[in-house]
Amino acid sequence: MKAIIWITFLIAFGLIISGLVLDVDNSKKLVGFGVIGLFFVVFPLFSYYRWKDKDVNDYMLTQENLDKMRENQKDKKY
Repeated sequence: MKAIIWITFLIAFGLIISGLVLDVDNSKKLVGFGVIGLFFVVFPLFSYYRWKDKDVNDYMLTQENLDKMRENQKDKKY
């Protein structure tokens, strides 16, 4: 999965750079496809890869998590 993310990132970044550097008729389209690739392919893949094994409840402010934070603050002495 990590390799797929890197490959698609490099392709999208390459499209953006080549669209900015090359002076061809389709240079604006190259930049556009690169940006679309970043936002609709690379970013969702990266987000899924980073969050697939995480529990969302650990990051929500529930009463239980608030109590844990209060206990941790009491234990720390500055």
